[in-house]
Amino acid sequence: MEHGASLNRLAFSATGHCLTGCAIGEVLGMVIGSALGWSNAATIALAVVLAFFFGYALTMLPLVRSGLALSAVLPLAFASDTLSITVMEIVDNAVMLMIPGAMEAGLTSPLFWGSLAFALAVAFVVAFPVNRYLIARGRGHAVVHQYHGRHGGHGDREEHHNH
Repeated sequence: MEHGASLNRLAFSATGHCLTGCAIGEVLGMVIGSALGWSNAATIALAVVLAFFFGYALTMLPLVRSGLALSAVLPLAFASDTLSITVMEIVDNAVMLMIPGAMEAGLTSPLFWGSLAFALAVAFVVAFPVNRYLIARGRGHAVVHQYHGRHGGHGDREEHHNH
């Protein structure tokens, strides 16, 4: 029972971390694309690129600060975040496109911001089981958290990394 609860906490944390990077990238991409009058496709493309950038950056920053070389950190970030960010971005952008008028609503519209918040919440719900599955098998954020455990962070979660 405790193992399942601990696994759920770690998966929730990993999904929240992924959501943070995706949200920063999505908001920035949507703001830039909308402000420049770009098409939906160009705006979404920019938002996706920025979501991956910020998602990876948020994973890499504490690892680099802990003393790991960038050459060691890059593959860790790619291994831990790629599937989660991909799932989150597909769901988030699909939801935004399905809400009538959301993409065209503009940055001052509550429809735009409410739709984006809703889309990110749906993406979180869909990405959570993906992260849980990966962590339970020693993949995903389990790969990164083993390094946090060695460098003073999240050491109490080490049990999930020895599969």
